[in-house]
Amino acid sequence: MLPYEIWLVLCREITHRYRQPTWLVMGIAQPCLYMIFFGPLVEKYAAYTPGFPPGGTWLMFAPALMVQMVIIGSSFVGVSLLAEYRSGVFERFSVSPMKLTALLTGKVLAVVVSVLVQGGIIALLCVVVFGARPPVGGVALCLLIVAVLSAAIASASYGLALRLRSEEKMPAVLNTLLMPLFLLSGTLLPITTELAPDWLWKLSRLNPVAYVMDADRASFRGDFSAHSLLPGTVALTLMTSLSFWWAARTFARHNAGIG
Repeated sequence: MLPYEIWLVLCREITHRYRQPTWLVMGIAQPCLYMIFFGPLVEKYAAYTPGFPPGGTWLMFAPALMVQMVIIGSSFVGVSLLAEYRSGVFERFSVSPMKLTALLTGKVLAVVVSVLVQGGIIALLCVVVFGARPPVGGVALCLLIVAVLSAAIASASYGLALRLRSEEKMPAVLNTLLMPLFLLSGTLLPITTELAPDWLWKLSRLNPVAYVMDADRASFRGDFSAHSLLPGTVALTLMTSLSFWWAARTFARHNAGIG
């Protein structure tokens, strides 16, 4: 029954999301604004600055926007869980025959679907509007990477929400955690040994999202032999496994407390 339960939760979440498309529009609006207002500056800056990743400005900038979208969007999905918790919806799920692992998985997969739609729009805009020419296989691998990253961050967000159980604390904690995670990932500007001071480069290497960002850029430009793909894949696998395990454990403990 577990796959069927996951499917039910997934359909419920997607239906709920697309009945209120404001969040989808807001999720894609910010990357589009960066493309229009910040992208041309990066293009000029990259032309005169050594140390930028190869492949052209937009092949570097588009996957970064996808990762930015994931970091900001997927991290706040736990707030919706707190709304369900406050209204009693989550408690009704907890006492139903449905396994809470299926509930968590369905919610996470709904986030992944939204990220794939938004990431596809970003890639399409880069091709149609800005003339980028990424390989189809590279775009597919890039979308796969951001989808798995969104699953990792969304799982952690749901687990954190159930730990805190406070709509006031949740945004404050997320903003505190996200700022260094975002800045040290090299999303807006790549953190390379040529561009960054030595201390900043070493500090960024402690951030697992930085490795994922490097792998995402390499995949989008079609550089499947890049050395960054292996550490990025390892970091992404560990992040996803640990965050989902922790979230599932948190959901199970909550259910045991109710029982």
